[in-house]
Amino acid sequence: MSHPGIAFPVVAAESGLFDTRVFQHVLLAGPIVKFVLLTLIVFSVVSWAIIFLKFRLFKGIEKNQATFAKAFAEGKNLSALYDAAERSERTPLTEVFRTGYLELMRIKRGRAGGDPAAPGMRAGAIPLENVERAMRKAVNEEIALMETYLPFLATTGSATPFIGLFGTVWGIMNAFSGIAMTGSATLSTVAPGIAEALIATAAGLAAAIPSVMAYNFFLNRVRGVATNLDGFSIEFVNFLERNLDKV
Repeated sequence: MSHPGIAFPVVAAESGLFDTRVFQHVLLAGPIVKFVLLTLIVFSVVSWAIIFLKFRLFKGIEKNQATFAKAFAEGKNLSALYDAAERSERTPLTEVFRTGYLELMRIKRGRAGGDPAAPGMRAGAIPLENVERAMRKAVNEEIALMETYLPFLATTGSATPFIGLFGTVWGIMNAFSGIAMTGSATLSTVAPGIAEALIATAAGLAAAIPSVMAYNFFLNRVRGVATNLDGFSIEFVNFLERNLDKV
């Protein structure tokens, strides 16, 4: 059923010019709003670079750690696992294993060199607490490495809406300034300032929303990897306790 007076084709034609008009409004914006938009663009570009970098990082971690964890679960020789860790791509799991293995080898060399045993410990015994502490330190270091650049995403998510809000306020001020200068509140008078305000608001949200979502996503991934590292450290120490006479 047709409705006289509603120009649907005209609306469609006008909507096709939306992107061009937005670009024109950006070019016609004042220097303060342009600076705000440039700042938001920088935040957004850096945030997306971090997002892609972290996505590749965690994808590689999951792939390589699954292979190494399977080899460890199969009960392969520790020295063979160490050689495999040296040849494979660096991951948090392999680094924690390397740290524990190297600490174990240092203790064994010390015992073989005739170091006096600690009080209450038989000669040649291996203090597994040292290995556990070394692996715990390695776990904390790996968590810190995985969290690198994530604070920037959090900062972007919390700061860019307010930066955009500043541009919004400034654009509205320009709109009222135009009314004061011309003495009329016509659409042509207030439209430029309102357009600046809305563009700044949209730019702030466009920078903030992906950053917040990515920060929460990657933070959960870090926690998941950290849980796996803690579990592996416990399994490694338990393995040493079960095979203390063989290591």
